[in-house]
Formats: sequence, structure tokens, C-alpha cells
Amino acid sequence: MLNIDEKTLAELRSGFNLPAKPEILEHIQNELNSDEPELNRVANIISQDVATSAAVLKVINSPAYGMSRTVSDIKQAVMFLGLNSITQIVTGYLLKEAFDQSLCCISLERFWDNAIDISQIAMLIGKRVRATVPVENLQLLGLFHDAGIPAMAMRYDNYKEVMTRAIQRPEYTLACYEEQLYPTNHAVVGYYLASSWNIPKAMCQIILRHHDPLYLDETHDESEQQAFAILKLAENLAFEGKYFRNCADWHAFKDKVMIVLNIHDDEYVDIKEDIEEFLISGN
Repeated sequence: MLNIDEKTLAELRSGFNLPAKPEILEHIQNELNSDEPELNRVANIISQDVATSAAVLKVINSPAYGMSRTVSDIKQAVMFLGLNSITQIVTGYLLKEAFDQSLCCISLERFWDNAIDISQIAMLIGKRVRATVPVENLQLLGLFHDAGIPAMAMRYDNYKEVMTRAIQRPEYTLACYEEQLYPTNHAVVGYYLASSWNIPKAMCQIILRHHDPLYLDETHDESEQQAFAILKLAENLAFEGKYFRNCADWHAFKDKVMIVLNIHDDEYVDIKEDIEEFLISGN
């Protein structure tokens, strides 16, 4: 397990103005941590915020979730999905709302559109390969894994140029280009943000190491291995759909991802075609 030392954390605290954990999420997490958490109390906390409620229902009723019936209110959603699942969905929405475009040198709308695509692709892959990892974890991981990017774009005025370079010169990952100019990279910053929002530790580690091929060589829980592999496959399929080439680090992950997810080349092509159809249809 890769850990961040206190010196790095201190530098992140002093150098980055990261979004604080929203009050509504604090209330939900407090309820989850109580001796006897109640569905109704969590539903009431969410229902008090109209925008959050609407966003949660939109996510649950999306094709990627594949619900057999339309969920029409938050109490229904909590009953169907459970406390942990609904918390993951709320967290994903609140993360998207936490960054201020006026403070950021990249387009947040474009960034979140891409993150949502990866999130939904990850959920679809999870169902396709019958993964043991909960679909809401894939949804949140897809949104949160690159959350360090908008934070970097708030901290560094020239960050947009670094992102452009990574797209135009894909021989290196974005993290590699970041480390040439800055004292940290988006994976480390994303890990710190996720930790401060009390995202589960295993998920924080995936965020921290999502550019590290050695992760899949190590012994992890099956669902964690699957979550990591699904994220990398979703990243690559989303990137390939936009730029007609593989991600910079896909060559380092492909064989390991295929083994973890137990898919062969023909199945990869089938999944890719399904995802292309999903993206063309406008999700």
C-alpha cells in the first residue's frame, strides 16, 4: 500500500485551497456512524436539499443504473439502494458542485462531462463482467479518481497548458507532465481530497494509485482489484472514443486488466462497441 507522508500532507494543506466536505455530507456520515442509523433520517437529510435530491434521482434513474422501475422520491431511493449506496451517489453529486469555475483555469463543464462518461462506462462494464464491486462504488470512483485535476487547475495558472501537452503528446501520462513542473500530481491531490471527504480508504488508495501498474500485481480484495481494473478500462474506452487512440498508460495496464476482469480480446471488442453505442446515444 502506498501512503502519503505527513510532510506531503502539510504541503497540500498549505498550498491547495481544496473544497471542504459539504455540511449535508457531514450530516449523512454522522448518521451512518451512529449506533442505529435510520433510513428515514438519511432520506430527510437529503430531501431538505432540493438540488441534491433531484440530482440523486437523475443518477439512479439513468440507463447506467438499469433500475427495473422509476424511482420517484428519496425515501424510495434509500429503501432500494441502502444507506451506503445512497451516500456514494450524494457524494458524487456534491463533489461536482464543490469547485468554482471562476477560480479554475480549465473548463469544469468539459472536465465533469468526461468524468461522468467514465463513471457511467465503469458502471456498465461492472454489470457486463458481473463484478462483485457495488455499482455505486464504480460511479463514485469514476467521478472522484481525477478530482485532483480541477484542484490543480485552481492552484496553477498554467495548468491548462500541461493538460493540452498531455493530450497532444501521449507518450507520457498527465501525472508525468505534472511532476516535471509541480511538486505533486493530480493523483496525490485527489487522494488528499477524497480522504478529507471520508471516502472509504480502499477507494482513496485506488485514486492515489490509478496510474500505478504495480497495484494489480499486489494482493488486494477481489472487489478492489476489479474496481481498479474497471476504472482503467473505462478511462481508456472514454479516451479512445474522444481521441481515437489509447490512453498513454493503457499499454502498461491492458494485460493485467484483462486478466483481473477475465475477458479476452473478442469480449473487449464487444464491450467497446457497446460503450460506443452508449456514448453515441447520448447516455
